[in-house]
Amino acid sequence: MQPIRNAIQKGFTLVELLIVVIILALLAAIVVPQFASSTDDAKAASMDTTLSNLRSAIDLYYQQHGEYPSAIAATGGAACAAGTAGAGAIDTDAAFYQQLAYYTDADGAACTQKNAGAFPFGPYLKKDTLPGNPITTDATLVVVNTGDLNLTGTNPAAGWRFDNASGKFIADDSIGTDAAGNTWDTH
Repeated sequence: MQPIRNAIQKGFTLVELLIVVIILALLAAIVVPQFASSTDDAKAASMDTTLSNLRSAIDLYYQQHGEYPSAIAATGGAACAAGTAGAGAIDTDAAFYQQLAYYTDADGAACTQKNAGAFPFGPYLKKDTLPGNPITTDATLVVVNTGDLNLTGTNPAAGWRFDNASGKFIADDSIGTDAAGNTWDTH
């Protein structure tokens, strides 16, 4: 007769499993906040890059026209026979978009086609739409004409604010803050 062997159970004990779970929880508690802050840092960097690009386009427009976009109407392009003429009135977001995204003449009239040199300036933006605010993802624009260099945002969930008298372009958010505690309209 053969001796009966006790079957040896293979596996982990409950204590061993609890120790592994506790170690994983501690690692997660350390790593997860790092990912959250890197997302906020990426949004802030995207905000700064977008603002820099738009401000450069606005400054170039000013250098070539002597006025900021939307301070003059985008209409009046009589030579715009082969394209779509601008229709934006003074102090409107439509004039701002058209004067930066279309070809323009010296008077600020906009046209979607260059028309044999009749519209020698621009376009200043690669797309015919304004990029969204990286924080709120909103691309709306509020155009004001105050000349206030201390322009501040007014809407915590909006896109952009532009003063066509001073040329100041900001994020339209004076409530939300970045990692350093600065409001988004101060970027």
